[in-house]
Amino acid sequence: MKEFVVCYTLEDDIKQERILKESDISKEEFIQELVEKIDKQRYILAKCDQGDYWINRSLIRYIRVHEKNCPNMDFIKR
Repeated sequence: MKEFVVCYTLEDDIKQERILKESDISKEEFIQELVEKIDKQRYILAKCDQGDYWINRSLIRYIRVHEKNCPNMDFIKR
């Protein structure tokens, strides 16, 4: 399994979630799946450390994706 960390920058907040995927998926394929999911749904459910959070896609300004086992990854805890 691969673990991806997705950071959603919203209008007034930042939400982070960890998503587990099959080990044969690339980062580019994962990003494509994520973009298609956001494009099809008005709200997405982000399972954050603080609990589940519904995100209105119109509030998303930026999305950042990291592979968990990437050595040069930097985390900002909120």
